[in-house]
Amino acid sequence: MGDTLVVEADAFGDGHDEIRVRLRWRRDGAGEWHETEMEALGNDRWRAAFKLAELGQYEYSIAAWVDRFRTWQHDLAKRLEAGQDVRVDLLIGAELVEPAARRAEAAGTGRDATQLGKLAERLRAGKADVSDRLVELVERYPDRSQQATSNGFSVVADPPHARFSAWYELFPRSASPDARRHGTFRDVVARLPYVDRLGFNVLYLPPIHPIGRQYRKGPNNVASQDPSDPGVPWAIGGPEGGHTAVHPELGTLEDFRALVAAARKRKIEVALDIAFQASPDHPWVSEHPTWFRARPDGTIQYAENPPKKYQDIYPFDFESEDWRGLWQALNDVFRFWIDQGVTVFRVDNPHTKSFAFWEWCIADLKADHPEVLFLAEAFTRPKVMYRLAKVGFSQSYTYFTWRNSPAELREYLTELTSPPVNQFFRPNFWPNTPDILHADLQVGTRAAFAARLVLAATLSSNFGIYGPVFELLEHTPRESGSEEYLNSEKYQQRQWDLDSPGSLAPLIRRVNAARREHPALQTNERLWFHLVDNDALLAYTKNTADQRDVLLTVVNMDYVAEQSGSVTLDLGGLGLPADEPFEAVDLLDGQVYEWQGRRNWVVLDPAVRAAHLFWLRRPGTAGRRR
Repeated sequence: MGDTLVVEADAFGDGHDEIRVRLRWRRDGAGEWHETEMEALGNDRWRAAFKLAELGQYEYSIAAWVDRFRTWQHDLAKRLEAGQDVRVDLLIGAELVEPAARRAEAAGTGRDATQLGKLAERLRAGKADVSDRLVELVERYPDRSQQATSNGFSVVADPPHARFSAWYELFPRSASPDARRHGTFRDVVARLPYVDRLGFNVLYLPPIHPIGRQYRKGPNNVASQDPSDPGVPWAIGGPEGGHTAVHPELGTLEDFRALVAAARKRKIEVALDIAFQASPDHPWVSEHPTWFRARPDGTIQYAENPPKKYQDIYPFDFESEDWRGLWQALNDVFRFWIDQGVTVFRVDNPHTKSFAFWEWCIADLKADHPEVLFLAEAFTRPKVMYRLAKVGFSQSYTYFTWRNSPAELREYLTELTSPPVNQFFRPNFWPNTPDILHADLQVGTRAAFAARLVLAATLSSNFGIYGPVFELLEHTPRESGSEEYLNSEKYQQRQWDLDSPGSLAPLIRRVNAARREHPALQTNERLWFHLVDNDALLAYTKNTADQRDVLLTVVNMDYVAEQSGSVTLDLGGLGLPADEPFEAVDLLDGQVYEWQGRRNWVVLDPAVRAAHLFWLRRPGTAGRRR
């Protein structure tokens, strides 16, 4: 919302007639179209723009027609210049002006109609003075009876935090200050000042619903042997209810609404995990058995990713005989939580559900609630991820976690920030999740965590961390070669020492402060990789369109050894002086360096710092841009 959508189109007609092209748009459901003339760019390319002033979906199209009056005017000028007899041509002009007068009359503008009539009479009288007023009036009432109109296009204006957000994930059950007590929504409210100080504006909670008892998983994904094991939050549903109920040990629905309200006072949105699957104890299993896929032996098909088996989870059958009932019930789940104040949803594995369902459901919800956003947890093939974006998902997880060299990151970010992908796909970069402890973090060095944090937060305007696991540098895998955490919160309650002196929290605060204070980091536009004469270093800039805010990030991708090299900048392209010094202010530690020229030397010792985040400040610029 608030952006200007720039539209280009190729428009041409047969022959050499002049044409006019207009961009038409309206808010979805509005009756009246707005129009603006498109500017000719040459080679039959045209451009115009309109502002997305409100939330929601807009439709737009291109209208073009042969302008016989402009063609006549153009040809008349040539004939007059050549000294030809133009008496017949003036009569032809009158025949074009007179219908314009009738169209003005039909539009209820009698004064314009009278003027056009008089101007037509002058042409019939042989007066070749084609005045600016004549051109203006005729163009105001064009003959569009044979215009061509493009197929309709649409664009969705999302809230600003669809483009710029910082997500923090925590398990409410682990928010208790007492390791012997299950965490509650009230404990999460008490944690809000900490999340706020870190600089996050989205607090993401895994599923908060009752957890099934059958086939419950215990610590480290083994079958539960202890009735006190809390189970996996994604095994949704029990005697207490399903997707519209809250886990009794977390508190009440009123407690949850209080959490949402307390977060919003701090300008933090609570994002809720929506996982469309059920435990064997979910009420829908007995109430709507046709919503699940039955096996030949009469049992319900549980979730599998062979050879892995998830007996505690039943997938829904989106093509069941009662698919309409199922789809509406799932739509109603979203509507229930929207009524509780939730406007941001992280959707679990949407690529394993029906694309047609998502296209219908998201459009239906956003028609009533255009403020709602959806993050797709879709670690899958690129074309599938892009399809989910096109059917309505506002953001998506990405392959960032597995792009671990400068060359891989340059290639991947070039794809994400270039047309056509950047026109419909918004990436959200996460260095870790409860399911993913990448090998780069398993080395356990502080530099690895710091580097991946800086990369995620500066390469993408949307990023998130699974904390406090991340800020406390949790890095032990369940077993060798696994990306699963040992003693993962998915299977058990944990307690975290947020005041640990080794916490990464101070760096996280500085990174998020830089993101808030510098508009260049609040968009994925104008990402520019720069040459470094050391393959272990990655250097890139982001800048605002007016070049008043320029940020250079340099990251050492070797998390053990010191690396150094010369960074080459295109100073002219960044609006920086070529023949005088400028300052490189490191926003991560406050140090100021004086640079001059296009090549400048950097040294990054991972024992000291993993990255620089420079604000490139022009001479005479005082203070920090806010």
